[in-house]
Amino acid sequence: MKKIKTFLAGAVAFSALSLPAWAQDTIKVGVLHSLSGTMAISETTLKDTMLMLIDEQNKKGGVLGKQLEAVVVDPASDWPLFAEKARELLTVSNVDVMFGCWTSVSRKSVLPVIEELNGLLFYPVQYEGEESSKNVFYTGAAPNQQAIPATDYFLEELGVEKFALLGTDYVYPRTTNNILESYLKSKGIAESDIFVNYTPFGHSDWSKIVSDVIALGADGKKVGVISTINGDANIGFYKELAAKGVSADDIPVVAFSVGEEELSGLDTSNLVGHLAAWNYFMSADTSENATFIEAWHAFIGDTNRVTNDPMEAHYIGFNMWVNAVEQAGTTDVDAVREAMWGQEFPNLTGGMAVMGTNHHLSKPVLIGEILADGQFDIISQTEEVPGDAWTDFLPESAVLTSDWKDLGCGMYNTETQSCVQIKSNY
Repeated sequence: MKKIKTFLAGAVAFSALSLPAWAQDTIKVGVLHSLSGTMAISETTLKDTMLMLIDEQNKKGGVLGKQLEAVVVDPASDWPLFAEKARELLTVSNVDVMFGCWTSVSRKSVLPVIEELNGLLFYPVQYEGEESSKNVFYTGAAPNQQAIPATDYFLEELGVEKFALLGTDYVYPRTTNNILESYLKSKGIAESDIFVNYTPFGHSDWSKIVSDVIALGADGKKVGVISTINGDANIGFYKELAAKGVSADDIPVVAFSVGEEELSGLDTSNLVGHLAAWNYFMSADTSENATFIEAWHAFIGDTNRVTNDPMEAHYIGFNMWVNAVEQAGTTDVDAVREAMWGQEFPNLTGGMAVMGTNHHLSKPVLIGEILADGQFDIISQTEEVPGDAWTDFLPESAVLTSDWKDLGCGMYNTETQSCVQIKSNY
């Protein structure tokens, strides 16, 4: 009898050892955000947001009866390091899903890794579009949900006649500005009335660039700045505007990468009236948003900490992922991906976010005006707009569509009725 008991115990132990890791332990969630370097000003908060969401879900009982475990890494605003950290998360830590990246260059660094290893990434930041991967869910805005509506606001509401497109020198600003140049020309804006300038990450000397923008309006035409400046370079840009006495009445700026978090480190008294285009602002007056802000302040232990758009994108994406996993009954990437199509979850501005089969969310478009306290007065808000993976304003993209459910393709050419496999965005 003793031998039988010993044999059974050994068999049970061997059986447990042979089970997949996820069956024994936790469901691992990779958090891939820069905690140091030039993008830490924006990304550290997103790491904290993910920890809050994971903590809240664990208090509800976790997912599939298991607790979630956050695996946090720091790619340190180093774009090749993002790829290395993503590979580490997938092959060493064996995460089931990743939430992360901010810049498009970091996402594009990660993309070949997750496609090779069939990982799953939720990307929470506005971007240039022109991409649809089966391994990525894009919960931030595509150009038709931010850049194009903001440009329309300048044209229709503010009467802007000349445009300064100022961006950080990488793929998101360059592609977005290519789209905007084409769009502005279609609206009758002359090429000579469009000034485009790019600066490196962390750029600090804005004197000449701001002077050039001011000079653009020497003929009396109304000038507006569309800013795709990223990270801490925004601090120097807005300080130079203030130093040269440029107000929002003189030359309005609409920013696509400046939210409450970035403004919290600035003296905003001279920025009153400048604009930002996002899909969420902390000042949104809804019960869902009040609950989210209260939870954030309780988790972070500081009632002065702000919320922002990419935080809401993580909030929506994470909750959709939880619901998709529960629906699929597994964390298997292919099963979860299929369960994600059509997922609905309330956003924080009073509407309902829906995940499309092109892996982009429907989102409302909000224009906010900077107030003296660093918050935004929401001056324009649309209904939910479905995100377009491919813009209508670049000829090579206008013929493309994405549909992972019925076409099984992120880059389907509607003219040739074929799926294109590779497209470079650089």
